[in-house]
Amino acid sequence: MLPVEEKEGQTAAGEPGRAYRELFSWVETIVVSLVIVSLLFTFIIRPVRVEGDSMRETLHNGDILTILPFFYEAERGDIVVLDSHEDDKLYIKRIIATEGQTVDIDFVTGAVTVDGETLIEPYIRERTKLEGDVQFPLVVEKGKYFVMGDNRNHSEDSRFSSLGQVSKQDIIGEAIFRLYPFSAIGGIS
Repeated sequence: MLPVEEKEGQTAAGEPGRAYRELFSWVETIVVSLVIVSLLFTFIIRPVRVEGDSMRETLHNGDILTILPFFYEAERGDIVVLDSHEDDKLYIKRIIATEGQTVDIDFVTGAVTVDGETLIEPYIRERTKLEGDVQFPLVVEKGKYFVMGDNRNHSEDSRFSSLGQVSKQDIIGEAIFRLYPFSAIGGIS
């Protein structure tokens, strides 16, 4: 039998040390990846499940969204997730107006106006007919937002005093991406 020359870090018997190092490298990569994903979904983005039909046709019951809870400044037209202050229940609504703006709703024609301009709302299927207990026109209070569901006639929103105008502290974050169903994966508008 001829002598086998050994290189540094290798053994003559099939290099078992190398196999262990490669296995350790794979395990290390997987663990680091899981930690990064966990931190990302805990502190940067957060998954949320849509419950109910108040945002239909834009969002559907059972959709899973990601929201951006930090580094977010709410604007008119954004879809936001709100803390309902009831157990773990969340609301998902669209911002219609911000502080100082005047909102009016003509429940005969279904038109929603902000500062006298009728909103163009391609995301709704039916005009707004459902009246709440809030009187219109109204001026959005300082530090507050007026929100509505896209499924206007099946949504409890700022038209009802039970939710009313929402404060910035009530907004958990902006819905930015749909993760599920896979057939509808992508950005949200």
